[in-house]
Amino acid sequence: MATETATLGGGCFWCLEAVYQELNGVQQVESGYSGGHVANPTYEQVCEGTTGHAEVVKLTFDPEVVSYREILEIFFTIHDPTTLNRQGNDVGTQYRSVIFYQTPEQQETAKHVIAEMANVWDAPIVTELKPLQEYYKAEDYHQNYFRQHPLQGYCAFIVAPKVAKFRKMFTDKVNAAQ
Repeated sequence: MATETATLGGGCFWCLEAVYQELNGVQQVESGYSGGHVANPTYEQVCEGTTGHAEVVKLTFDPEVVSYREILEIFFTIHDPTTLNRQGNDVGTQYRSVIFYQTPEQQETAKHVIAEMANVWDAPIVTELKPLQEYYKAEDYHQNYFRQHPLQGYCAFIVAPKVAKFRKMFTDKVNAAQ
């Protein structure tokens, strides 16, 4: 079975991780950092907004089950791609909307999906489209965060509604094992 990888940033990585962990065909979701100029950044450094990194998720998926296009369509549904460097109360370049493509095919698919989404949203799309240069795995305590801390304040009030929205909108895409 051949797998592909997608790397996306759309606000806090806990939100994206929690949704994509439930998507049928996604085999692994890992929180990390990408798009910056500092090697091996820490969470604290990224939060300061001086490293240039975005909080991202790296998805390993089976393209026979879920396509890259579908992953991007979900991405544009679970975050606001029209707010520059912010998602809700999370403000800073580390929370920007960004797609890090890894192949020319991913770049082309992303361009098409972004153009289609421009017709869906009322404001201009500010999602960046960049080649993946470096990716750094986030600290272990960030991995599976929502699953481990569902009652933590941010998780209960921010992450849980996004997961519920995903489940409602994409019922046919939810992994039955969840």
